[in-house]
Amino acid sequence: MVIESYSPQETLELGRQLGRNAKPGEVYTLIGDLGVGKTVLTQGIAEGLEITEPICSPTFTIVQVYEEGRMPFYHFDVYRIGDVEEMEEIGYEDYFYGDGLTMIEWANLIEEILPEHYRRITIEKDLEKGFDYRKITIQEV
Repeated sequence: MVIESYSPQETLELGRQLGRNAKPGEVYTLIGDLGVGKTVLTQGIAEGLEITEPICSPTFTIVQVYEEGRMPFYHFDVYRIGDVEEMEEIGYEDYFYGDGLTMIEWANLIEEILPEHYRRITIEKDLEKGFDYRKITIQEV
């Protein structure tokens, strides 16, 4: 499925829809360049999960856990992962195979440990279509 977003608000609303429809145990991966809107989409997903606390990218902590919504939300940012062994030290399997929704930014860096089935979300810019334009591709893997 390909969705075209023409504003951060549209991207946020798509995230809300994804969050409202999310089921426990699902894993979403999020791939896109810096500044493409990954955090905006993630904030929308959190809102769709009924999480009210501020959402920011856990770049330096690797994982941020939110438990106040209708299910736990495990937000990973693996951009700074040097080796997959770091994920094992965090206990990633408890999150990936847990009872909440797992979102992994920069998941292409840890493909070898991703579950067999997940939802891949790719966000791309196209400046010819406008500064705020985003092409968001959602695939079941």
